[in-house]
Amino acid sequence: MLRIETLFNQQLKQWIEEVVELCQPNRVHFCNGSELEAASLCKEMVKNGTFIPLNDEKRPNSFLARSNPKDVARVEDRTFICSKTKEEAGPTNHWADPNEMKETLTKLFRGCMRGRTLYVIPYSMGPLGSSISHIGIEITDSPYIVVNMRIMTRMGEDVLAILEDGPFIKGLHSVGSPLKIGEKDVPWPCRPEETRIVHFPEERSIWSFGSGYGGNALLGKKCFALRIASRMGRDDGWMAEHMLILGLTNPEGRKKYIAAAFPSACGKTNLAMMQSVLPGWSIETVGDDIAWMKFADNGRLYAINPESGFFGVAPGTSEESNPNAMVTCSRNSIFTNVALTPDQDIWWEGMTKETPPLLTNWLGQKWSPDSPNPAAHPNSRFTAPANQCPVMDSNWEDPEGVPISALIFGGRRSTTTPLVFEALDWNHGVLMGCMVNSEKTAAATGKVGELRHDPFAMLPFCGYNMGDYFAHWLYMGTKTTPDKLPRIYSVNWFRKGEDHEFLWPGFGQNVRILKWIFERIDGKGKGEETPIGILPSQAALDLSGLNLHKNAMASLLKVSKEEWLQEIKGARKYFSLFGPHLPQEISDQCTRIERRLQG
Repeated sequence: MLRIETLFNQQLKQWIEEVVELCQPNRVHFCNGSELEAASLCKEMVKNGTFIPLNDEKRPNSFLARSNPKDVARVEDRTFICSKTKEEAGPTNHWADPNEMKETLTKLFRGCMRGRTLYVIPYSMGPLGSSISHIGIEITDSPYIVVNMRIMTRMGEDVLAILEDGPFIKGLHSVGSPLKIGEKDVPWPCRPEETRIVHFPEERSIWSFGSGYGGNALLGKKCFALRIASRMGRDDGWMAEHMLILGLTNPEGRKKYIAAAFPSACGKTNLAMMQSVLPGWSIETVGDDIAWMKFADNGRLYAINPESGFFGVAPGTSEESNPNAMVTCSRNSIFTNVALTPDQDIWWEGMTKETPPLLTNWLGQKWSPDSPNPAAHPNSRFTAPANQCPVMDSNWEDPEGVPISALIFGGRRSTTTPLVFEALDWNHGVLMGCMVNSEKTAAATGKVGELRHDPFAMLPFCGYNMGDYFAHWLYMGTKTTPDKLPRIYSVNWFRKGEDHEFLWPGFGQNVRILKWIFERIDGKGKGEETPIGILPSQAALDLSGLNLHKNAMASLLKVSKEEWLQEIKGARKYFSLFGPHLPQEISDQCTRIERRLQG
């Protein structure tokens, strides 16, 4: 067993000693990432009531966890960017003075691990040894977090060998529930009234207290991979983005890689794992949530998926919407806050057309379709290893990354935004990313249909002033020649007709849009320039075998002068939030579109 005094990295050794002194755990365990270790922790959690083992014939080596009902999702109002100044954090982040926050956190963490084990988790975000990857160390008192981090990252002693005496991202997490001598633990310890998810960008560190939920406590995920990494990317000239990565192969066997950013409820994971309806065209997955991207010496932009698993939203995932995801979570998976069937399998809304009888809901109570609340929590999750996905790309763990040919931005819009259009150049494409907005759904707070601005789908995840983030995107476009930059596209699968029904069937049919993008990059796809960008002509899209409503394509590709002038007006109003941090080029791009519209 590894011990603190044997650590080669003196900075790591000192930090662990400081945390042990502050948190006062009963014991320290260095995680090696082995199957034996994971099995032992799962067995311990079954004994404690944290895990319910699932039917081993139906879902081998898989478990269900039920959280405290007050600890079910990311807590944006308790998530802080504690940069040195409030201006550095910007108007879209919650800021607190870093010194004052450190004082608060130190009081909360003092003695918080009494009666518990302190786990040291060494992990790599991205393939071990990749020049795009980075190493983190998470300290936690939650075995639930350990087994999830084992799925979501490359975790174990091999990481320490790579780290040697180099830098790493510090992540300190506690559920905030110390145990007295002889006190019995609860299945899901947490302290929701004191929860804080705090990022110190200059220190490259994260402190998370009081929550056991994945998005708040799996510190490699949103905390490191986006909030801290976005700041690292700005400082060091690369990009950490809330993007899926897929490989698209044509019938001749040529492949292009595409990265795409979508706000929540816009089908991101479904697109990443999509089954093509067009003969000869296939899609493979590199990642479904996060992309780290750097320019290589050849001038091309290369991307890795820094994660090694999927932390997917369960409700709505089915054989119809995402069959590949269903295969992925068929074994060796952890389910949180889903329903349980009488034969110890899991279920959630939308999983099957028929609702199984005699379900137990996510709260552990008997449930029927007549119950007022859903059986699975709307934010219930599955954690599954990426290497179990049947369509993982053969290059998904290539340390060099995959070359990105196109970037896509999308949102849920019933009007205004066409099915697809291409940016005129990089800076115009950056404006398209800045202008991403999406209609709220019933699952979100606020009025259904109301627009929520979510630039680059990064609103909750940008670790610094978003005006400066826009400028970083513009700067990245100067790091290579225009011909080597990825082309940028906007898509909208959600446009509706006068009958308020969707005009486009979505799901596997979306490959038709990706095919046009592929052909555009090859210089073969036909496009027509409009004031907002380049749209396909109806003849340019492959609609073979697709029965659309009459005039559907005309509506899907419509560009309304009046609607777009209002769109630009709304964007300018939103951009005013950023004051002098808004790059002048973004305002100039808005002006150019207005002039083209007014013709």
